[in-house]
Amino acid sequence: MKIKKQYKGLFFVVIFGGGLLFWATAASMPGMGPPDEETSTMTITGTPADNFLDEDRPRFCGSGNAKSTDFVTEYSIPTECTNPLAIVADYDGNVWFAQTNTGKLAKFDPNTETFTEYDNPTWPKNGRSMMWGIDYAPDGTVWFTDETFDSVWKFDTIDEKYDRLGYPSMDDSLPQRLHIDGSQIIINDFTGNKLTFFDIGQSSGDVEYTSFPSPVDNSVTADFALDDDGNVWYTNWLFQQGGVLVKLDYDGYQNAKQETGQEFFAGDMFTEIYQLPVALLTPNGAVISDDGKIWLADTTSSSFFSFDPTTEEFAQYVTADPLLSTYGNQTGVVKTPISRPYWIDSDEQGRIIFNEQNANNISVFDPKSNSLVEYHVPSKNPYWGDCDPGTGLMVADCGLAQIFDFTISGEKIWFTQWVENNIGVVDTSVPLPVEIQLGSETMSIPSGGMDHVPVLVYSKTNDSIGASVILSPSHDFLKTKLTHDSTETFQLDSGETKTIHVDIMATDDAVPGTYKILVGVQTSDIAVSKYVTVTIE
Repeated sequence: MKIKKQYKGLFFVVIFGGGLLFWATAASMPGMGPPDEETSTMTITGTPADNFLDEDRPRFCGSGNAKSTDFVTEYSIPTECTNPLAIVADYDGNVWFAQTNTGKLAKFDPNTETFTEYDNPTWPKNGRSMMWGIDYAPDGTVWFTDETFDSVWKFDTIDEKYDRLGYPSMDDSLPQRLHIDGSQIIINDFTGNKLTFFDIGQSSGDVEYTSFPSPVDNSVTADFALDDDGNVWYTNWLFQQGGVLVKLDYDGYQNAKQETGQEFFAGDMFTEIYQLPVALLTPNGAVISDDGKIWLADTTSSSFFSFDPTTEEFAQYVTADPLLSTYGNQTGVVKTPISRPYWIDSDEQGRIIFNEQNANNISVFDPKSNSLVEYHVPSKNPYWGDCDPGTGLMVADCGLAQIFDFTISGEKIWFTQWVENNIGVVDTSVPLPVEIQLGSETMSIPSGGMDHVPVLVYSKTNDSIGASVILSPSHDFLKTKLTHDSTETFQLDSGETKTIHVDIMATDDAVPGTYKILVGVQTSDIAVSKYVTVTIE
């Protein structure tokens, strides 16, 4: 639903002086406060691990060696405890990433499988900062954000020098995602409630920024995406209260500015606002697909959503449930595990890519085939799950690596593991072990009604596969049940075809509309599924 255009002052210019002081404060992350000398110890190692107490190092610095599967390869960063976060690939296929525990930028060469870490001489001793945004510019510079010191950094890959630009901080700012669009850099201020633009040609000293305050007061301003018409789409939301999708006509603003020669405008004529669905509470990631749809990742659920600007309609898609190994549940406290899709992007094939933070997955959705492939990342840190490391139970394969960012390079998806000190890559060109075909991809049923769909699972490998069935409805009033002696787990031999029979039911109180149910199979390394589109009449 479109909300009426907002008639609110939108634009202002900030001239921000360079040379701002670094604040010698710790980043706002768990376990990063000063040590309690009476109860804690800190062994000096001469590595970035010295930023953590001894007892916190397994939690933040890694719990094991890099691992691999048929689809995922991991690489250990040579320096201990760097906390890699934002990551981007350059035009030659090299991978660049920011280290939140060192202030450094690092490069990984996939051809030689070697790391190069670049010292940042201006970074304060023991400084730590979450660096959520990064991009590579055509002139060979890498730009990244820094939330602790309210900064934007430029690294020249040719002369290997850093340049720090102050960010227009007002109250509680958090410069987050960063995108280079031609000569412009765009940044969302997550807690500062604004979008910021500035010219890429600027460097340290006085920097001119253009900031657009977001239309919802006291909300966060999350990730953004650009369409082919020069519009910037982004979300505003309040914690656990929902929010809006905002369309900012940035090209329209620029044209009006040039035509009138005026510096200040009321923003009403440049924004359109759409109410988010009630089920979409925390839309962090945003991307626009080839067909013009906006895709949003919801971090407080197992869902991602599409929005069609033509019909002004949202569609909700759900992921598979996280594997038990990601959360452990030693104490039984986890009643309803969720996957938490975080950031979202698209590749050259038009596929939608997103990371599932709580499922330890990198996922690929193909809108053309209506299929979802979820690649499970093998490294896990037991201190980020209900794994009870003190007992040793399930610790070898339990927890989360905190996959906070990824980047796409051809058919490969590179990602960072913030608490395992690794980077990794998913090779989407590797053939899948199974293929899924649905007897019917659409069905219409009334409230209280039922229909049946057979699901054909084809083995595409020479090995025998142990698998479990995925049945994930997007709404509680949609129910699924295996029938005809179908079982939740099964063995699929080489070349075998198996049919899974699924009944789909709508409860008596089901709300009329169109919904998605994910149906597929899960192995230890990968989940392959398709969506059934259900219309409740």
